[in-house]
Amino acid sequence: MFKLYLNYTQKSVLMKKTFLIIICFITLITLSFSFTNKPPRFKNIKVLPKDINKDELDSVMKSFTVALGVKCNFCHVRLNDEQKNWDFPSDANEHKGIAREMIAMTTKLNKKYFDIKDSKSLTADLEVNCFTCHNGKVHPAKFPASAAQPRNATDSTKRQ
Repeated sequence: MFKLYLNYTQKSVLMKKTFLIIICFITLITLSFSFTNKPPRFKNIKVLPKDINKDELDSVMKSFTVALGVKCNFCHVRLNDEQKNWDFPSDANEHKGIAREMIAMTTKLNKKYFDIKDSKSLTADLEVNCFTCHNGKVHPAKFPASAAQPRNATDSTKRQ
């Protein structure tokens, strides 16, 4: 039989190499986990950026509620009124399709007339948005507010 005998320095070197290999392996595993944590992907996103995160999506949805003076159920469908669960990906509500058309319209207007190249990034300073026309109402006004308001007969250039 062949027996392998290692002296003290050889054992020490072998242990150090084994330790380094184990540390490298653990580091690789840890790094692989850090790169696999992707933000949740939302279903049925058509006109907003596909890689939108939750905070950005919430911000966009809140801007719609303010611009139109509505709540979530104006565009989204509830699964069950008792449990208050939402079916956000559903296209059953026609207002969701209209909202998509309006988003596409404002994006096109901003690109064409205001030279905004990156309006899909949600960080662009948009010139036209929902509030521009809706002013907090579900339907935008068909005609501007009457300009025929009674004027005061005083001269605005003189101190009174």
